[in-house]
Amino acid sequence: MATTPAVTTHTAPSRLAWLDALRGIGALAVVCEHLSTWAMPWLRPLSYNAGVYGVLVFFLVSGYIIPASLERHGDVRAFWIGRFFRLYPLYLAAGCVVLAMAWWIPIRQEVARDASTVAAHATMLLDVVGVGGVLNTMWTLSYEMVFYLIAAALFVVGVRDGRGLIPVLFGVTCAVVGLVLSGPPVSGRWVAWASFAVFVIGLACVVSGRGRKAGASALGVMALALVLLCSNVPWFAAAVLAVMFAGTTIHRWERGDGPLWPVAVAAVLVTLTPLWALNAGWWWVRPPVWSLTIGLVIVTFAAAMAWRARRVPAFLSWLGAISYSLYLVHLPILLVFMRVAGEMHGAPPLAQIGVGVAFLGLLLPASWLSYRYLELPMQRLGRRLAVRYAPAR
Repeated sequence: MATTPAVTTHTAPSRLAWLDALRGIGALAVVCEHLSTWAMPWLRPLSYNAGVYGVLVFFLVSGYIIPASLERHGDVRAFWIGRFFRLYPLYLAAGCVVLAMAWWIPIRQEVARDASTVAAHATMLLDVVGVGGVLNTMWTLSYEMVFYLIAAALFVVGVRDGRGLIPVLFGVTCAVVGLVLSGPPVSGRWVAWASFAVFVIGLACVVSGRGRKAGASALGVMALALVLLCSNVPWFAAAVLAVMFAGTTIHRWERGDGPLWPVAVAAVLVTLTPLWALNAGWWWVRPPVWSLTIGLVIVTFAAAMAWRARRVPAFLSWLGAISYSLYLVHLPILLVFMRVAGEMHGAPPLAQIGVGVAFLGLLLPASWLSYRYLELPMQRLGRRLAVRYAPAR
């Protein structure tokens, strides 16, 4: 899910290296959550959710950089070509690996065994069309894609939100939806197919340049409708978008183009919603746990911003570079470890630590190889195609 542009592409490393560090921290937090849940439960924090913490850090980073990147380069066609070659190669490769292992490690029960699942995976809109991913980490990519669709639509129609009202609107939506909806009011396998059709036609219009504004607008409206009407937990989906657009507002405030108070309002609304939300029965959205998780995300992002003019530790920058691979690759490897080692909760602590070290010792080089030989070549290809088919200026 580390899906923000590589900071070395258009900007000097010192300028945005702190975002790389945040992506590295986020990816590592998700890995540690899954590893500790299986192998080292005594190491897993229960006062906050490390996985959700890492995911929300990612979402803030995406919100901070994606609209700014769109506005800076001003080419929505190049944006979508870049996003496709940034996201899909590794996403498809990870899915194929999981399917190839299905004879040994069965696919999750939450994944429907019908063709609508293929349509949902093709758009990445899994969580907002009510379809489980072959990897349960794929749910976050649903919200990355939704954010891209909405941000691109706003860009094409010329909405810049200089006053920072969008995160407040999503925060209010989160609070209200949590009070009135316990689940998606619209559901069914047809949702995956309908969204697939709009996705393909809309992106074809955007990339071809024929009906670009209409196509981008239709995609943005569809994404918003899916979040509010079809996502598994509508209030949480709105909360995610409030967090992401809060990142956009922070960036505008940093440049002197808007106020910061909308971020505080959105944060308060998102933090308080589990107090009254009808669908908030999980341990990690209990008010003390949820509020601490949100607080840690805020502190982490603020600390990274305060550090942004200084040199970032090389290891964190490296983790940020491989963070998308780290995020998608770690779970297939962990599934193999779980299958081979079996139940670890009752194992001696030294055995648990040994398995954890072995897992990380395999994961880090595997993620680097994935980044080096799959992600980077596909990103370069995407950039070449974006330049080749750039519209005449």
